[in-house]
Amino acid sequence: MQPKHPKESRTILTDLVLPSETNPLNNLFGGELLARMDRAASIAARRHSRRIVVTASVNHVAFKKMIPLGSVVTVEANLSRAFKSSMEVVIDVWVEDRESGLRSKANDAIYTFVAVDDSGNPVPVPPIEPESADEKERFDAALRRKQLSLVLAGKMKPSEATELKALFED
Repeated sequence: MQPKHPKESRTILTDLVLPSETNPLNNLFGGELLARMDRAASIAARRHSRRIVVTASVNHVAFKKMIPLGSVVTVEANLSRAFKSSMEVVIDVWVEDRESGLRSKANDAIYTFVAVDDSGNPVPVPPIEPESADEKERFDAALRRKQLSLVLAGKMKPSEATELKALFED
């Protein structure tokens, strides 16, 4: 399979926070934000694999900033790395200041998707070829996260997690 660049699957969703999507403090429900992030990430994974994709895990979510009613919210999803059939997607959430129009980062997350066939069986996906320094950093970090996940799940021996070990060696 031909490698693809992260920019080929980049997905940007922009929307307004409506009253029915807010909690009693008039801020966006966390679950609503998770759904928006899942949609953007699944589109990015599908663009990369050109297959049906399913959410395998939500590896990290950080709710750093409340998103008030009426805010313009932008969810940006980018593939950081593709493995055999799985893909790691990094999501950044931005909120736009109503008066100045300046954007600030409100949240971020990392999701993992698996490409499947019509019967739900995993299928291979193209590799990622990072270009920018940021893409290369995310690409390398994705392997460390995968190794950590496999070690914690008991599917990899700690001694085999070479990328993780390298962080702690001189």
